[in-house]
Amino acid sequence: MKRLNPPQQRAVNTVEGALLILAGAGSGKTQVITTRIVHFLKDLRVPAENILAVTFTNKAAREMNERVLGMAGQLAKGIVISTFHSLGVRILRRDIKSLGFKPNFSIYSTSDQSGVIRQAVRERDIDQKKIDPDQILWKISGLKNRLIGPKEFTPDKNDPLEIATAAVYPRYQELLKGFNAIDFDDIIMLSVRMLQTTPSILSHWQERFRYIMVDEYQDTNASQYLLISLLAQKHGNICVVGDDDQSIYGWRGAEVQNILNFAQHHPGCVTIKLEQNYRSTGTILEAANCVIKNNTVRTDKALWTSDGKGREIDLIVADSEEHEAAQVVEQIILEQYREKLRWADLAILYRSNAQSRAFEEKLRLERIPYVVIGGQQFYERKEVKDAIAYLKVIDNPSDEASLLRIINFPRRGIGDTTLIKLNQWSMNHDVPLFESLGRAGEIEEISPSCKKTVLAFHAMMKEVMAGFNNHNMGTQVNTLFNRLRIEDELYRTLNDAPQARKRIENIEQVVNSLAAYEEQTPRATLSAFLERISLMDEDKPGEDGKDKGSNAVTLMSLHSSKGLEFSHVWLVGVEENLLPHKRSIEEDPTVAEERRLCYVGITRARKYLTISRCLTRRKYGAVEGRKPSRFLAEIPDHLLSGTAGNTESAEPVDLAADFFARMLGD
Repeated sequence: MKRLNPPQQRAVNTVEGALLILAGAGSGKTQVITTRIVHFLKDLRVPAENILAVTFTNKAAREMNERVLGMAGQLAKGIVISTFHSLGVRILRRDIKSLGFKPNFSIYSTSDQSGVIRQAVRERDIDQKKIDPDQILWKISGLKNRLIGPKEFTPDKNDPLEIATAAVYPRYQELLKGFNAIDFDDIIMLSVRMLQTTPSILSHWQERFRYIMVDEYQDTNASQYLLISLLAQKHGNICVVGDDDQSIYGWRGAEVQNILNFAQHHPGCVTIKLEQNYRSTGTILEAANCVIKNNTVRTDKALWTSDGKGREIDLIVADSEEHEAAQVVEQIILEQYREKLRWADLAILYRSNAQSRAFEEKLRLERIPYVVIGGQQFYERKEVKDAIAYLKVIDNPSDEASLLRIINFPRRGIGDTTLIKLNQWSMNHDVPLFESLGRAGEIEEISPSCKKTVLAFHAMMKEVMAGFNNHNMGTQVNTLFNRLRIEDELYRTLNDAPQARKRIENIEQVVNSLAAYEEQTPRATLSAFLERISLMDEDKPGEDGKDKGSNAVTLMSLHSSKGLEFSHVWLVGVEENLLPHKRSIEEDPTVAEERRLCYVGITRARKYLTISRCLTRRKYGAVEGRKPSRFLAEIPDHLLSGTAGNTESAEPVDLAADFFARMLGD
């Protein structure tokens, strides 16, 4: 308690009734939560089994549990510190028989769900070529998170997917029940239904959990909100901790209104703001405050620190994404040397995972260890490998591994049986596999329809190879990918549109990488480009396990960065249509969630922050102009050093000269 500041102490000592703790970034909320729990156990002698603490990840729950055990010892035995879904399973295991299930129910994985949904689709005579079963499953998941069951769902009569969902949803639930199984989304929905319909069960859990605490409350969705509300209804001792300014998961169902309206829903609620920041410098916090205050619907608070102003924020304005990556990596090298930092103290944050490509290439070139969090390394992503495989076959038709990778991508009806017959014929006649495709008409074991498809694929690839040259390679490859309709394939096969868009952005980056390579390399060839990529794979950092997770520069999306902190942060691509993202601007012109995302990125930095943007970027190989983000204009000029925020020309910043000037100044 002595280590806590006055608002933190007040939060710990407020015991009865509803309590809203608005905990800004870096304000020590985890210490407040754990100290509050220990205060209940040691000072107030509340039995451990009467305390419930809920958070969002197993890692957070485990760390909180370890802290409490370390501070309270045996007094903490019986306490429940868990995720929402672990809590739901605990409730269901005891009483799910009231819903007609056996207590030993199974929880189906995504692959298990896929099999059940396909059975339901077949039984309802829905054409899987027109309506993808995975799209139906994705739709059902969204409905369950909003507590909409099969009987409550009213489909849009003009939406074929919703009509199909309405037909399949009831049967899908019947099949799950027949298998004594539930899916992941059922865990909360069925828990809420059981508590709502069976007063004795609700009373049991209300008596069990007399004091409830919820972390990251701004991330709760409708079903999680209702579950906690039901449990806290009787005693009213509910403490929620969160920050509406860090609500960045609206795309997966989180509702920021849950925290904004908490005090209104709980009369007599005490609200405590934790605004003292123990992480960042005064300059970084002032920049974060100046950005986030432009969101009109938020609680009024401002982060501050007693640790001093610190350095100004560096601003890099680059000509292109390759130039941006070069500037950032050069600065990383200088800062790591100057400050005597570990690589793990440094992070590059971006809005879209596809942005990692240029930074990965430059880091590999400089042999700097790095790790990509929340996604695979760029050239290891499936869609990137598929795209590169097309380039490899164009360059070398004898590359049979790449040929087998693309022969049915996008899907064109060439199945494994046909491939086995083609491969066997190729070996029997001692001809390359690609040549055997062109002679499919001679293979009697293959059906006429498959022969036609194979011959069409072979003819298309021969045409592409014959016309391909080492000039404007990016444009040629983009034309090929459009011809293949890869975008349509990704939208069709993935179970949600946002994931498809991310993969399409990665395909676009392959084209951009080829176009940039051609522009920068005299006498560029496709062979040399592919060789360059292969050599990058050979130097893959972290392969021996020494770099990964130990001492490597971190690359991650802004969504993945929440809850983390680094000594030095590079927030890259701060441009209109990237941050804020174009899609988000279309969906919400106020870009409130995108502004919160920018705020989260800024507040990840402890000592040093660099913001970068480009004057131009490539889109499918073609160069297009970029405008600075509106969020950049919201940061006062006196906080920035480097190129001025509104400058439209990239004045070169001599990072080496700047580095030595700082060294001499020190």
